[in-house]
Amino acid sequence: MKASPAYRLFRVVALTVVVLSLIAPLLWMIAASFKTNVDIYDTGKALVFSPTLDNYANVLKQSHYAQFIGNSLWVAFAATVLSLILGVPAAYSMSRFSMKKSALVVLMARVIPGVSLLVPWYYVFSNLQMVGGFTVLILSHMFVSLPLIVYIMMGFFDGLPEELEEAALVDGLTHIGAFRRITLPLSVPGIATAGILSFIFSWNNFMFALVLSGANTKTLPVAIFDFVGYASIDWGGLMAAATVVTLPIMVIALFVQKYVVSGLTAGATKG
Repeated sequence: MKASPAYRLFRVVALTVVVLSLIAPLLWMIAASFKTNVDIYDTGKALVFSPTLDNYANVLKQSHYAQFIGNSLWVAFAATVLSLILGVPAAYSMSRFSMKKSALVVLMARVIPGVSLLVPWYYVFSNLQMVGGFTVLILSHMFVSLPLIVYIMMGFFDGLPEELEEAALVDGLTHIGAFRRITLPLSVPGIATAGILSFIFSWNNFMFALVLSGANTKTLPVAIFDFVGYASIDWGGLMAAATVVTLPIMVIALFVQKYVVSGLTAGATKG
């Protein structure tokens, strides 16, 4: 059935409004990162202004943001790899042996507010003299990454036919051998999806790093607060820092979106 001209016009207008509402804050942030604080407050220079790179120079040089970028990369990478090592076998076991109660516990870990655990975590890790180090940051980020990976991979393993593993067992492989040689290679799209989403969530995590990080282990979301003072806010530097945090993840998302979609849809059906 061919759509009417009125419906096509409505669809174009609706999509345009939705897209503009989503990208307008991002465009404003990028534009403000090239403005001075005076220009940011001047509504007459919202679109026409003299761009400057001083904000990025301040972010990348004076504020030691190269170190903070390295901290974020290390914490996100380590938390993702460790969560994959633990989460993939756990998801396989829950899927193949119908561990519904364990799956419910994992789901509960996904919905529990992380802020409710910050005080006990800080108390425990401070007594262990671990606050301010990378270890405590990686462990705290795994609280987000591990349930996410298990939840995604359970659906993916449910979609893989068990007959392939049964055939491998008939050929003489053990359950571990069948998992390692048959199931694991077939689950690479799901592992890639879970790993990418885990890395993004860890990169953007602010709350855990705010409380548990130290001066030398700050991640980028926490380091943005360096531009927020008691009496004033360096809006230009703040927008430049926010752009530095946001753009790498956006680039990653654009390049890997097809893998994320294929990985999620592959685990959405069974058989």
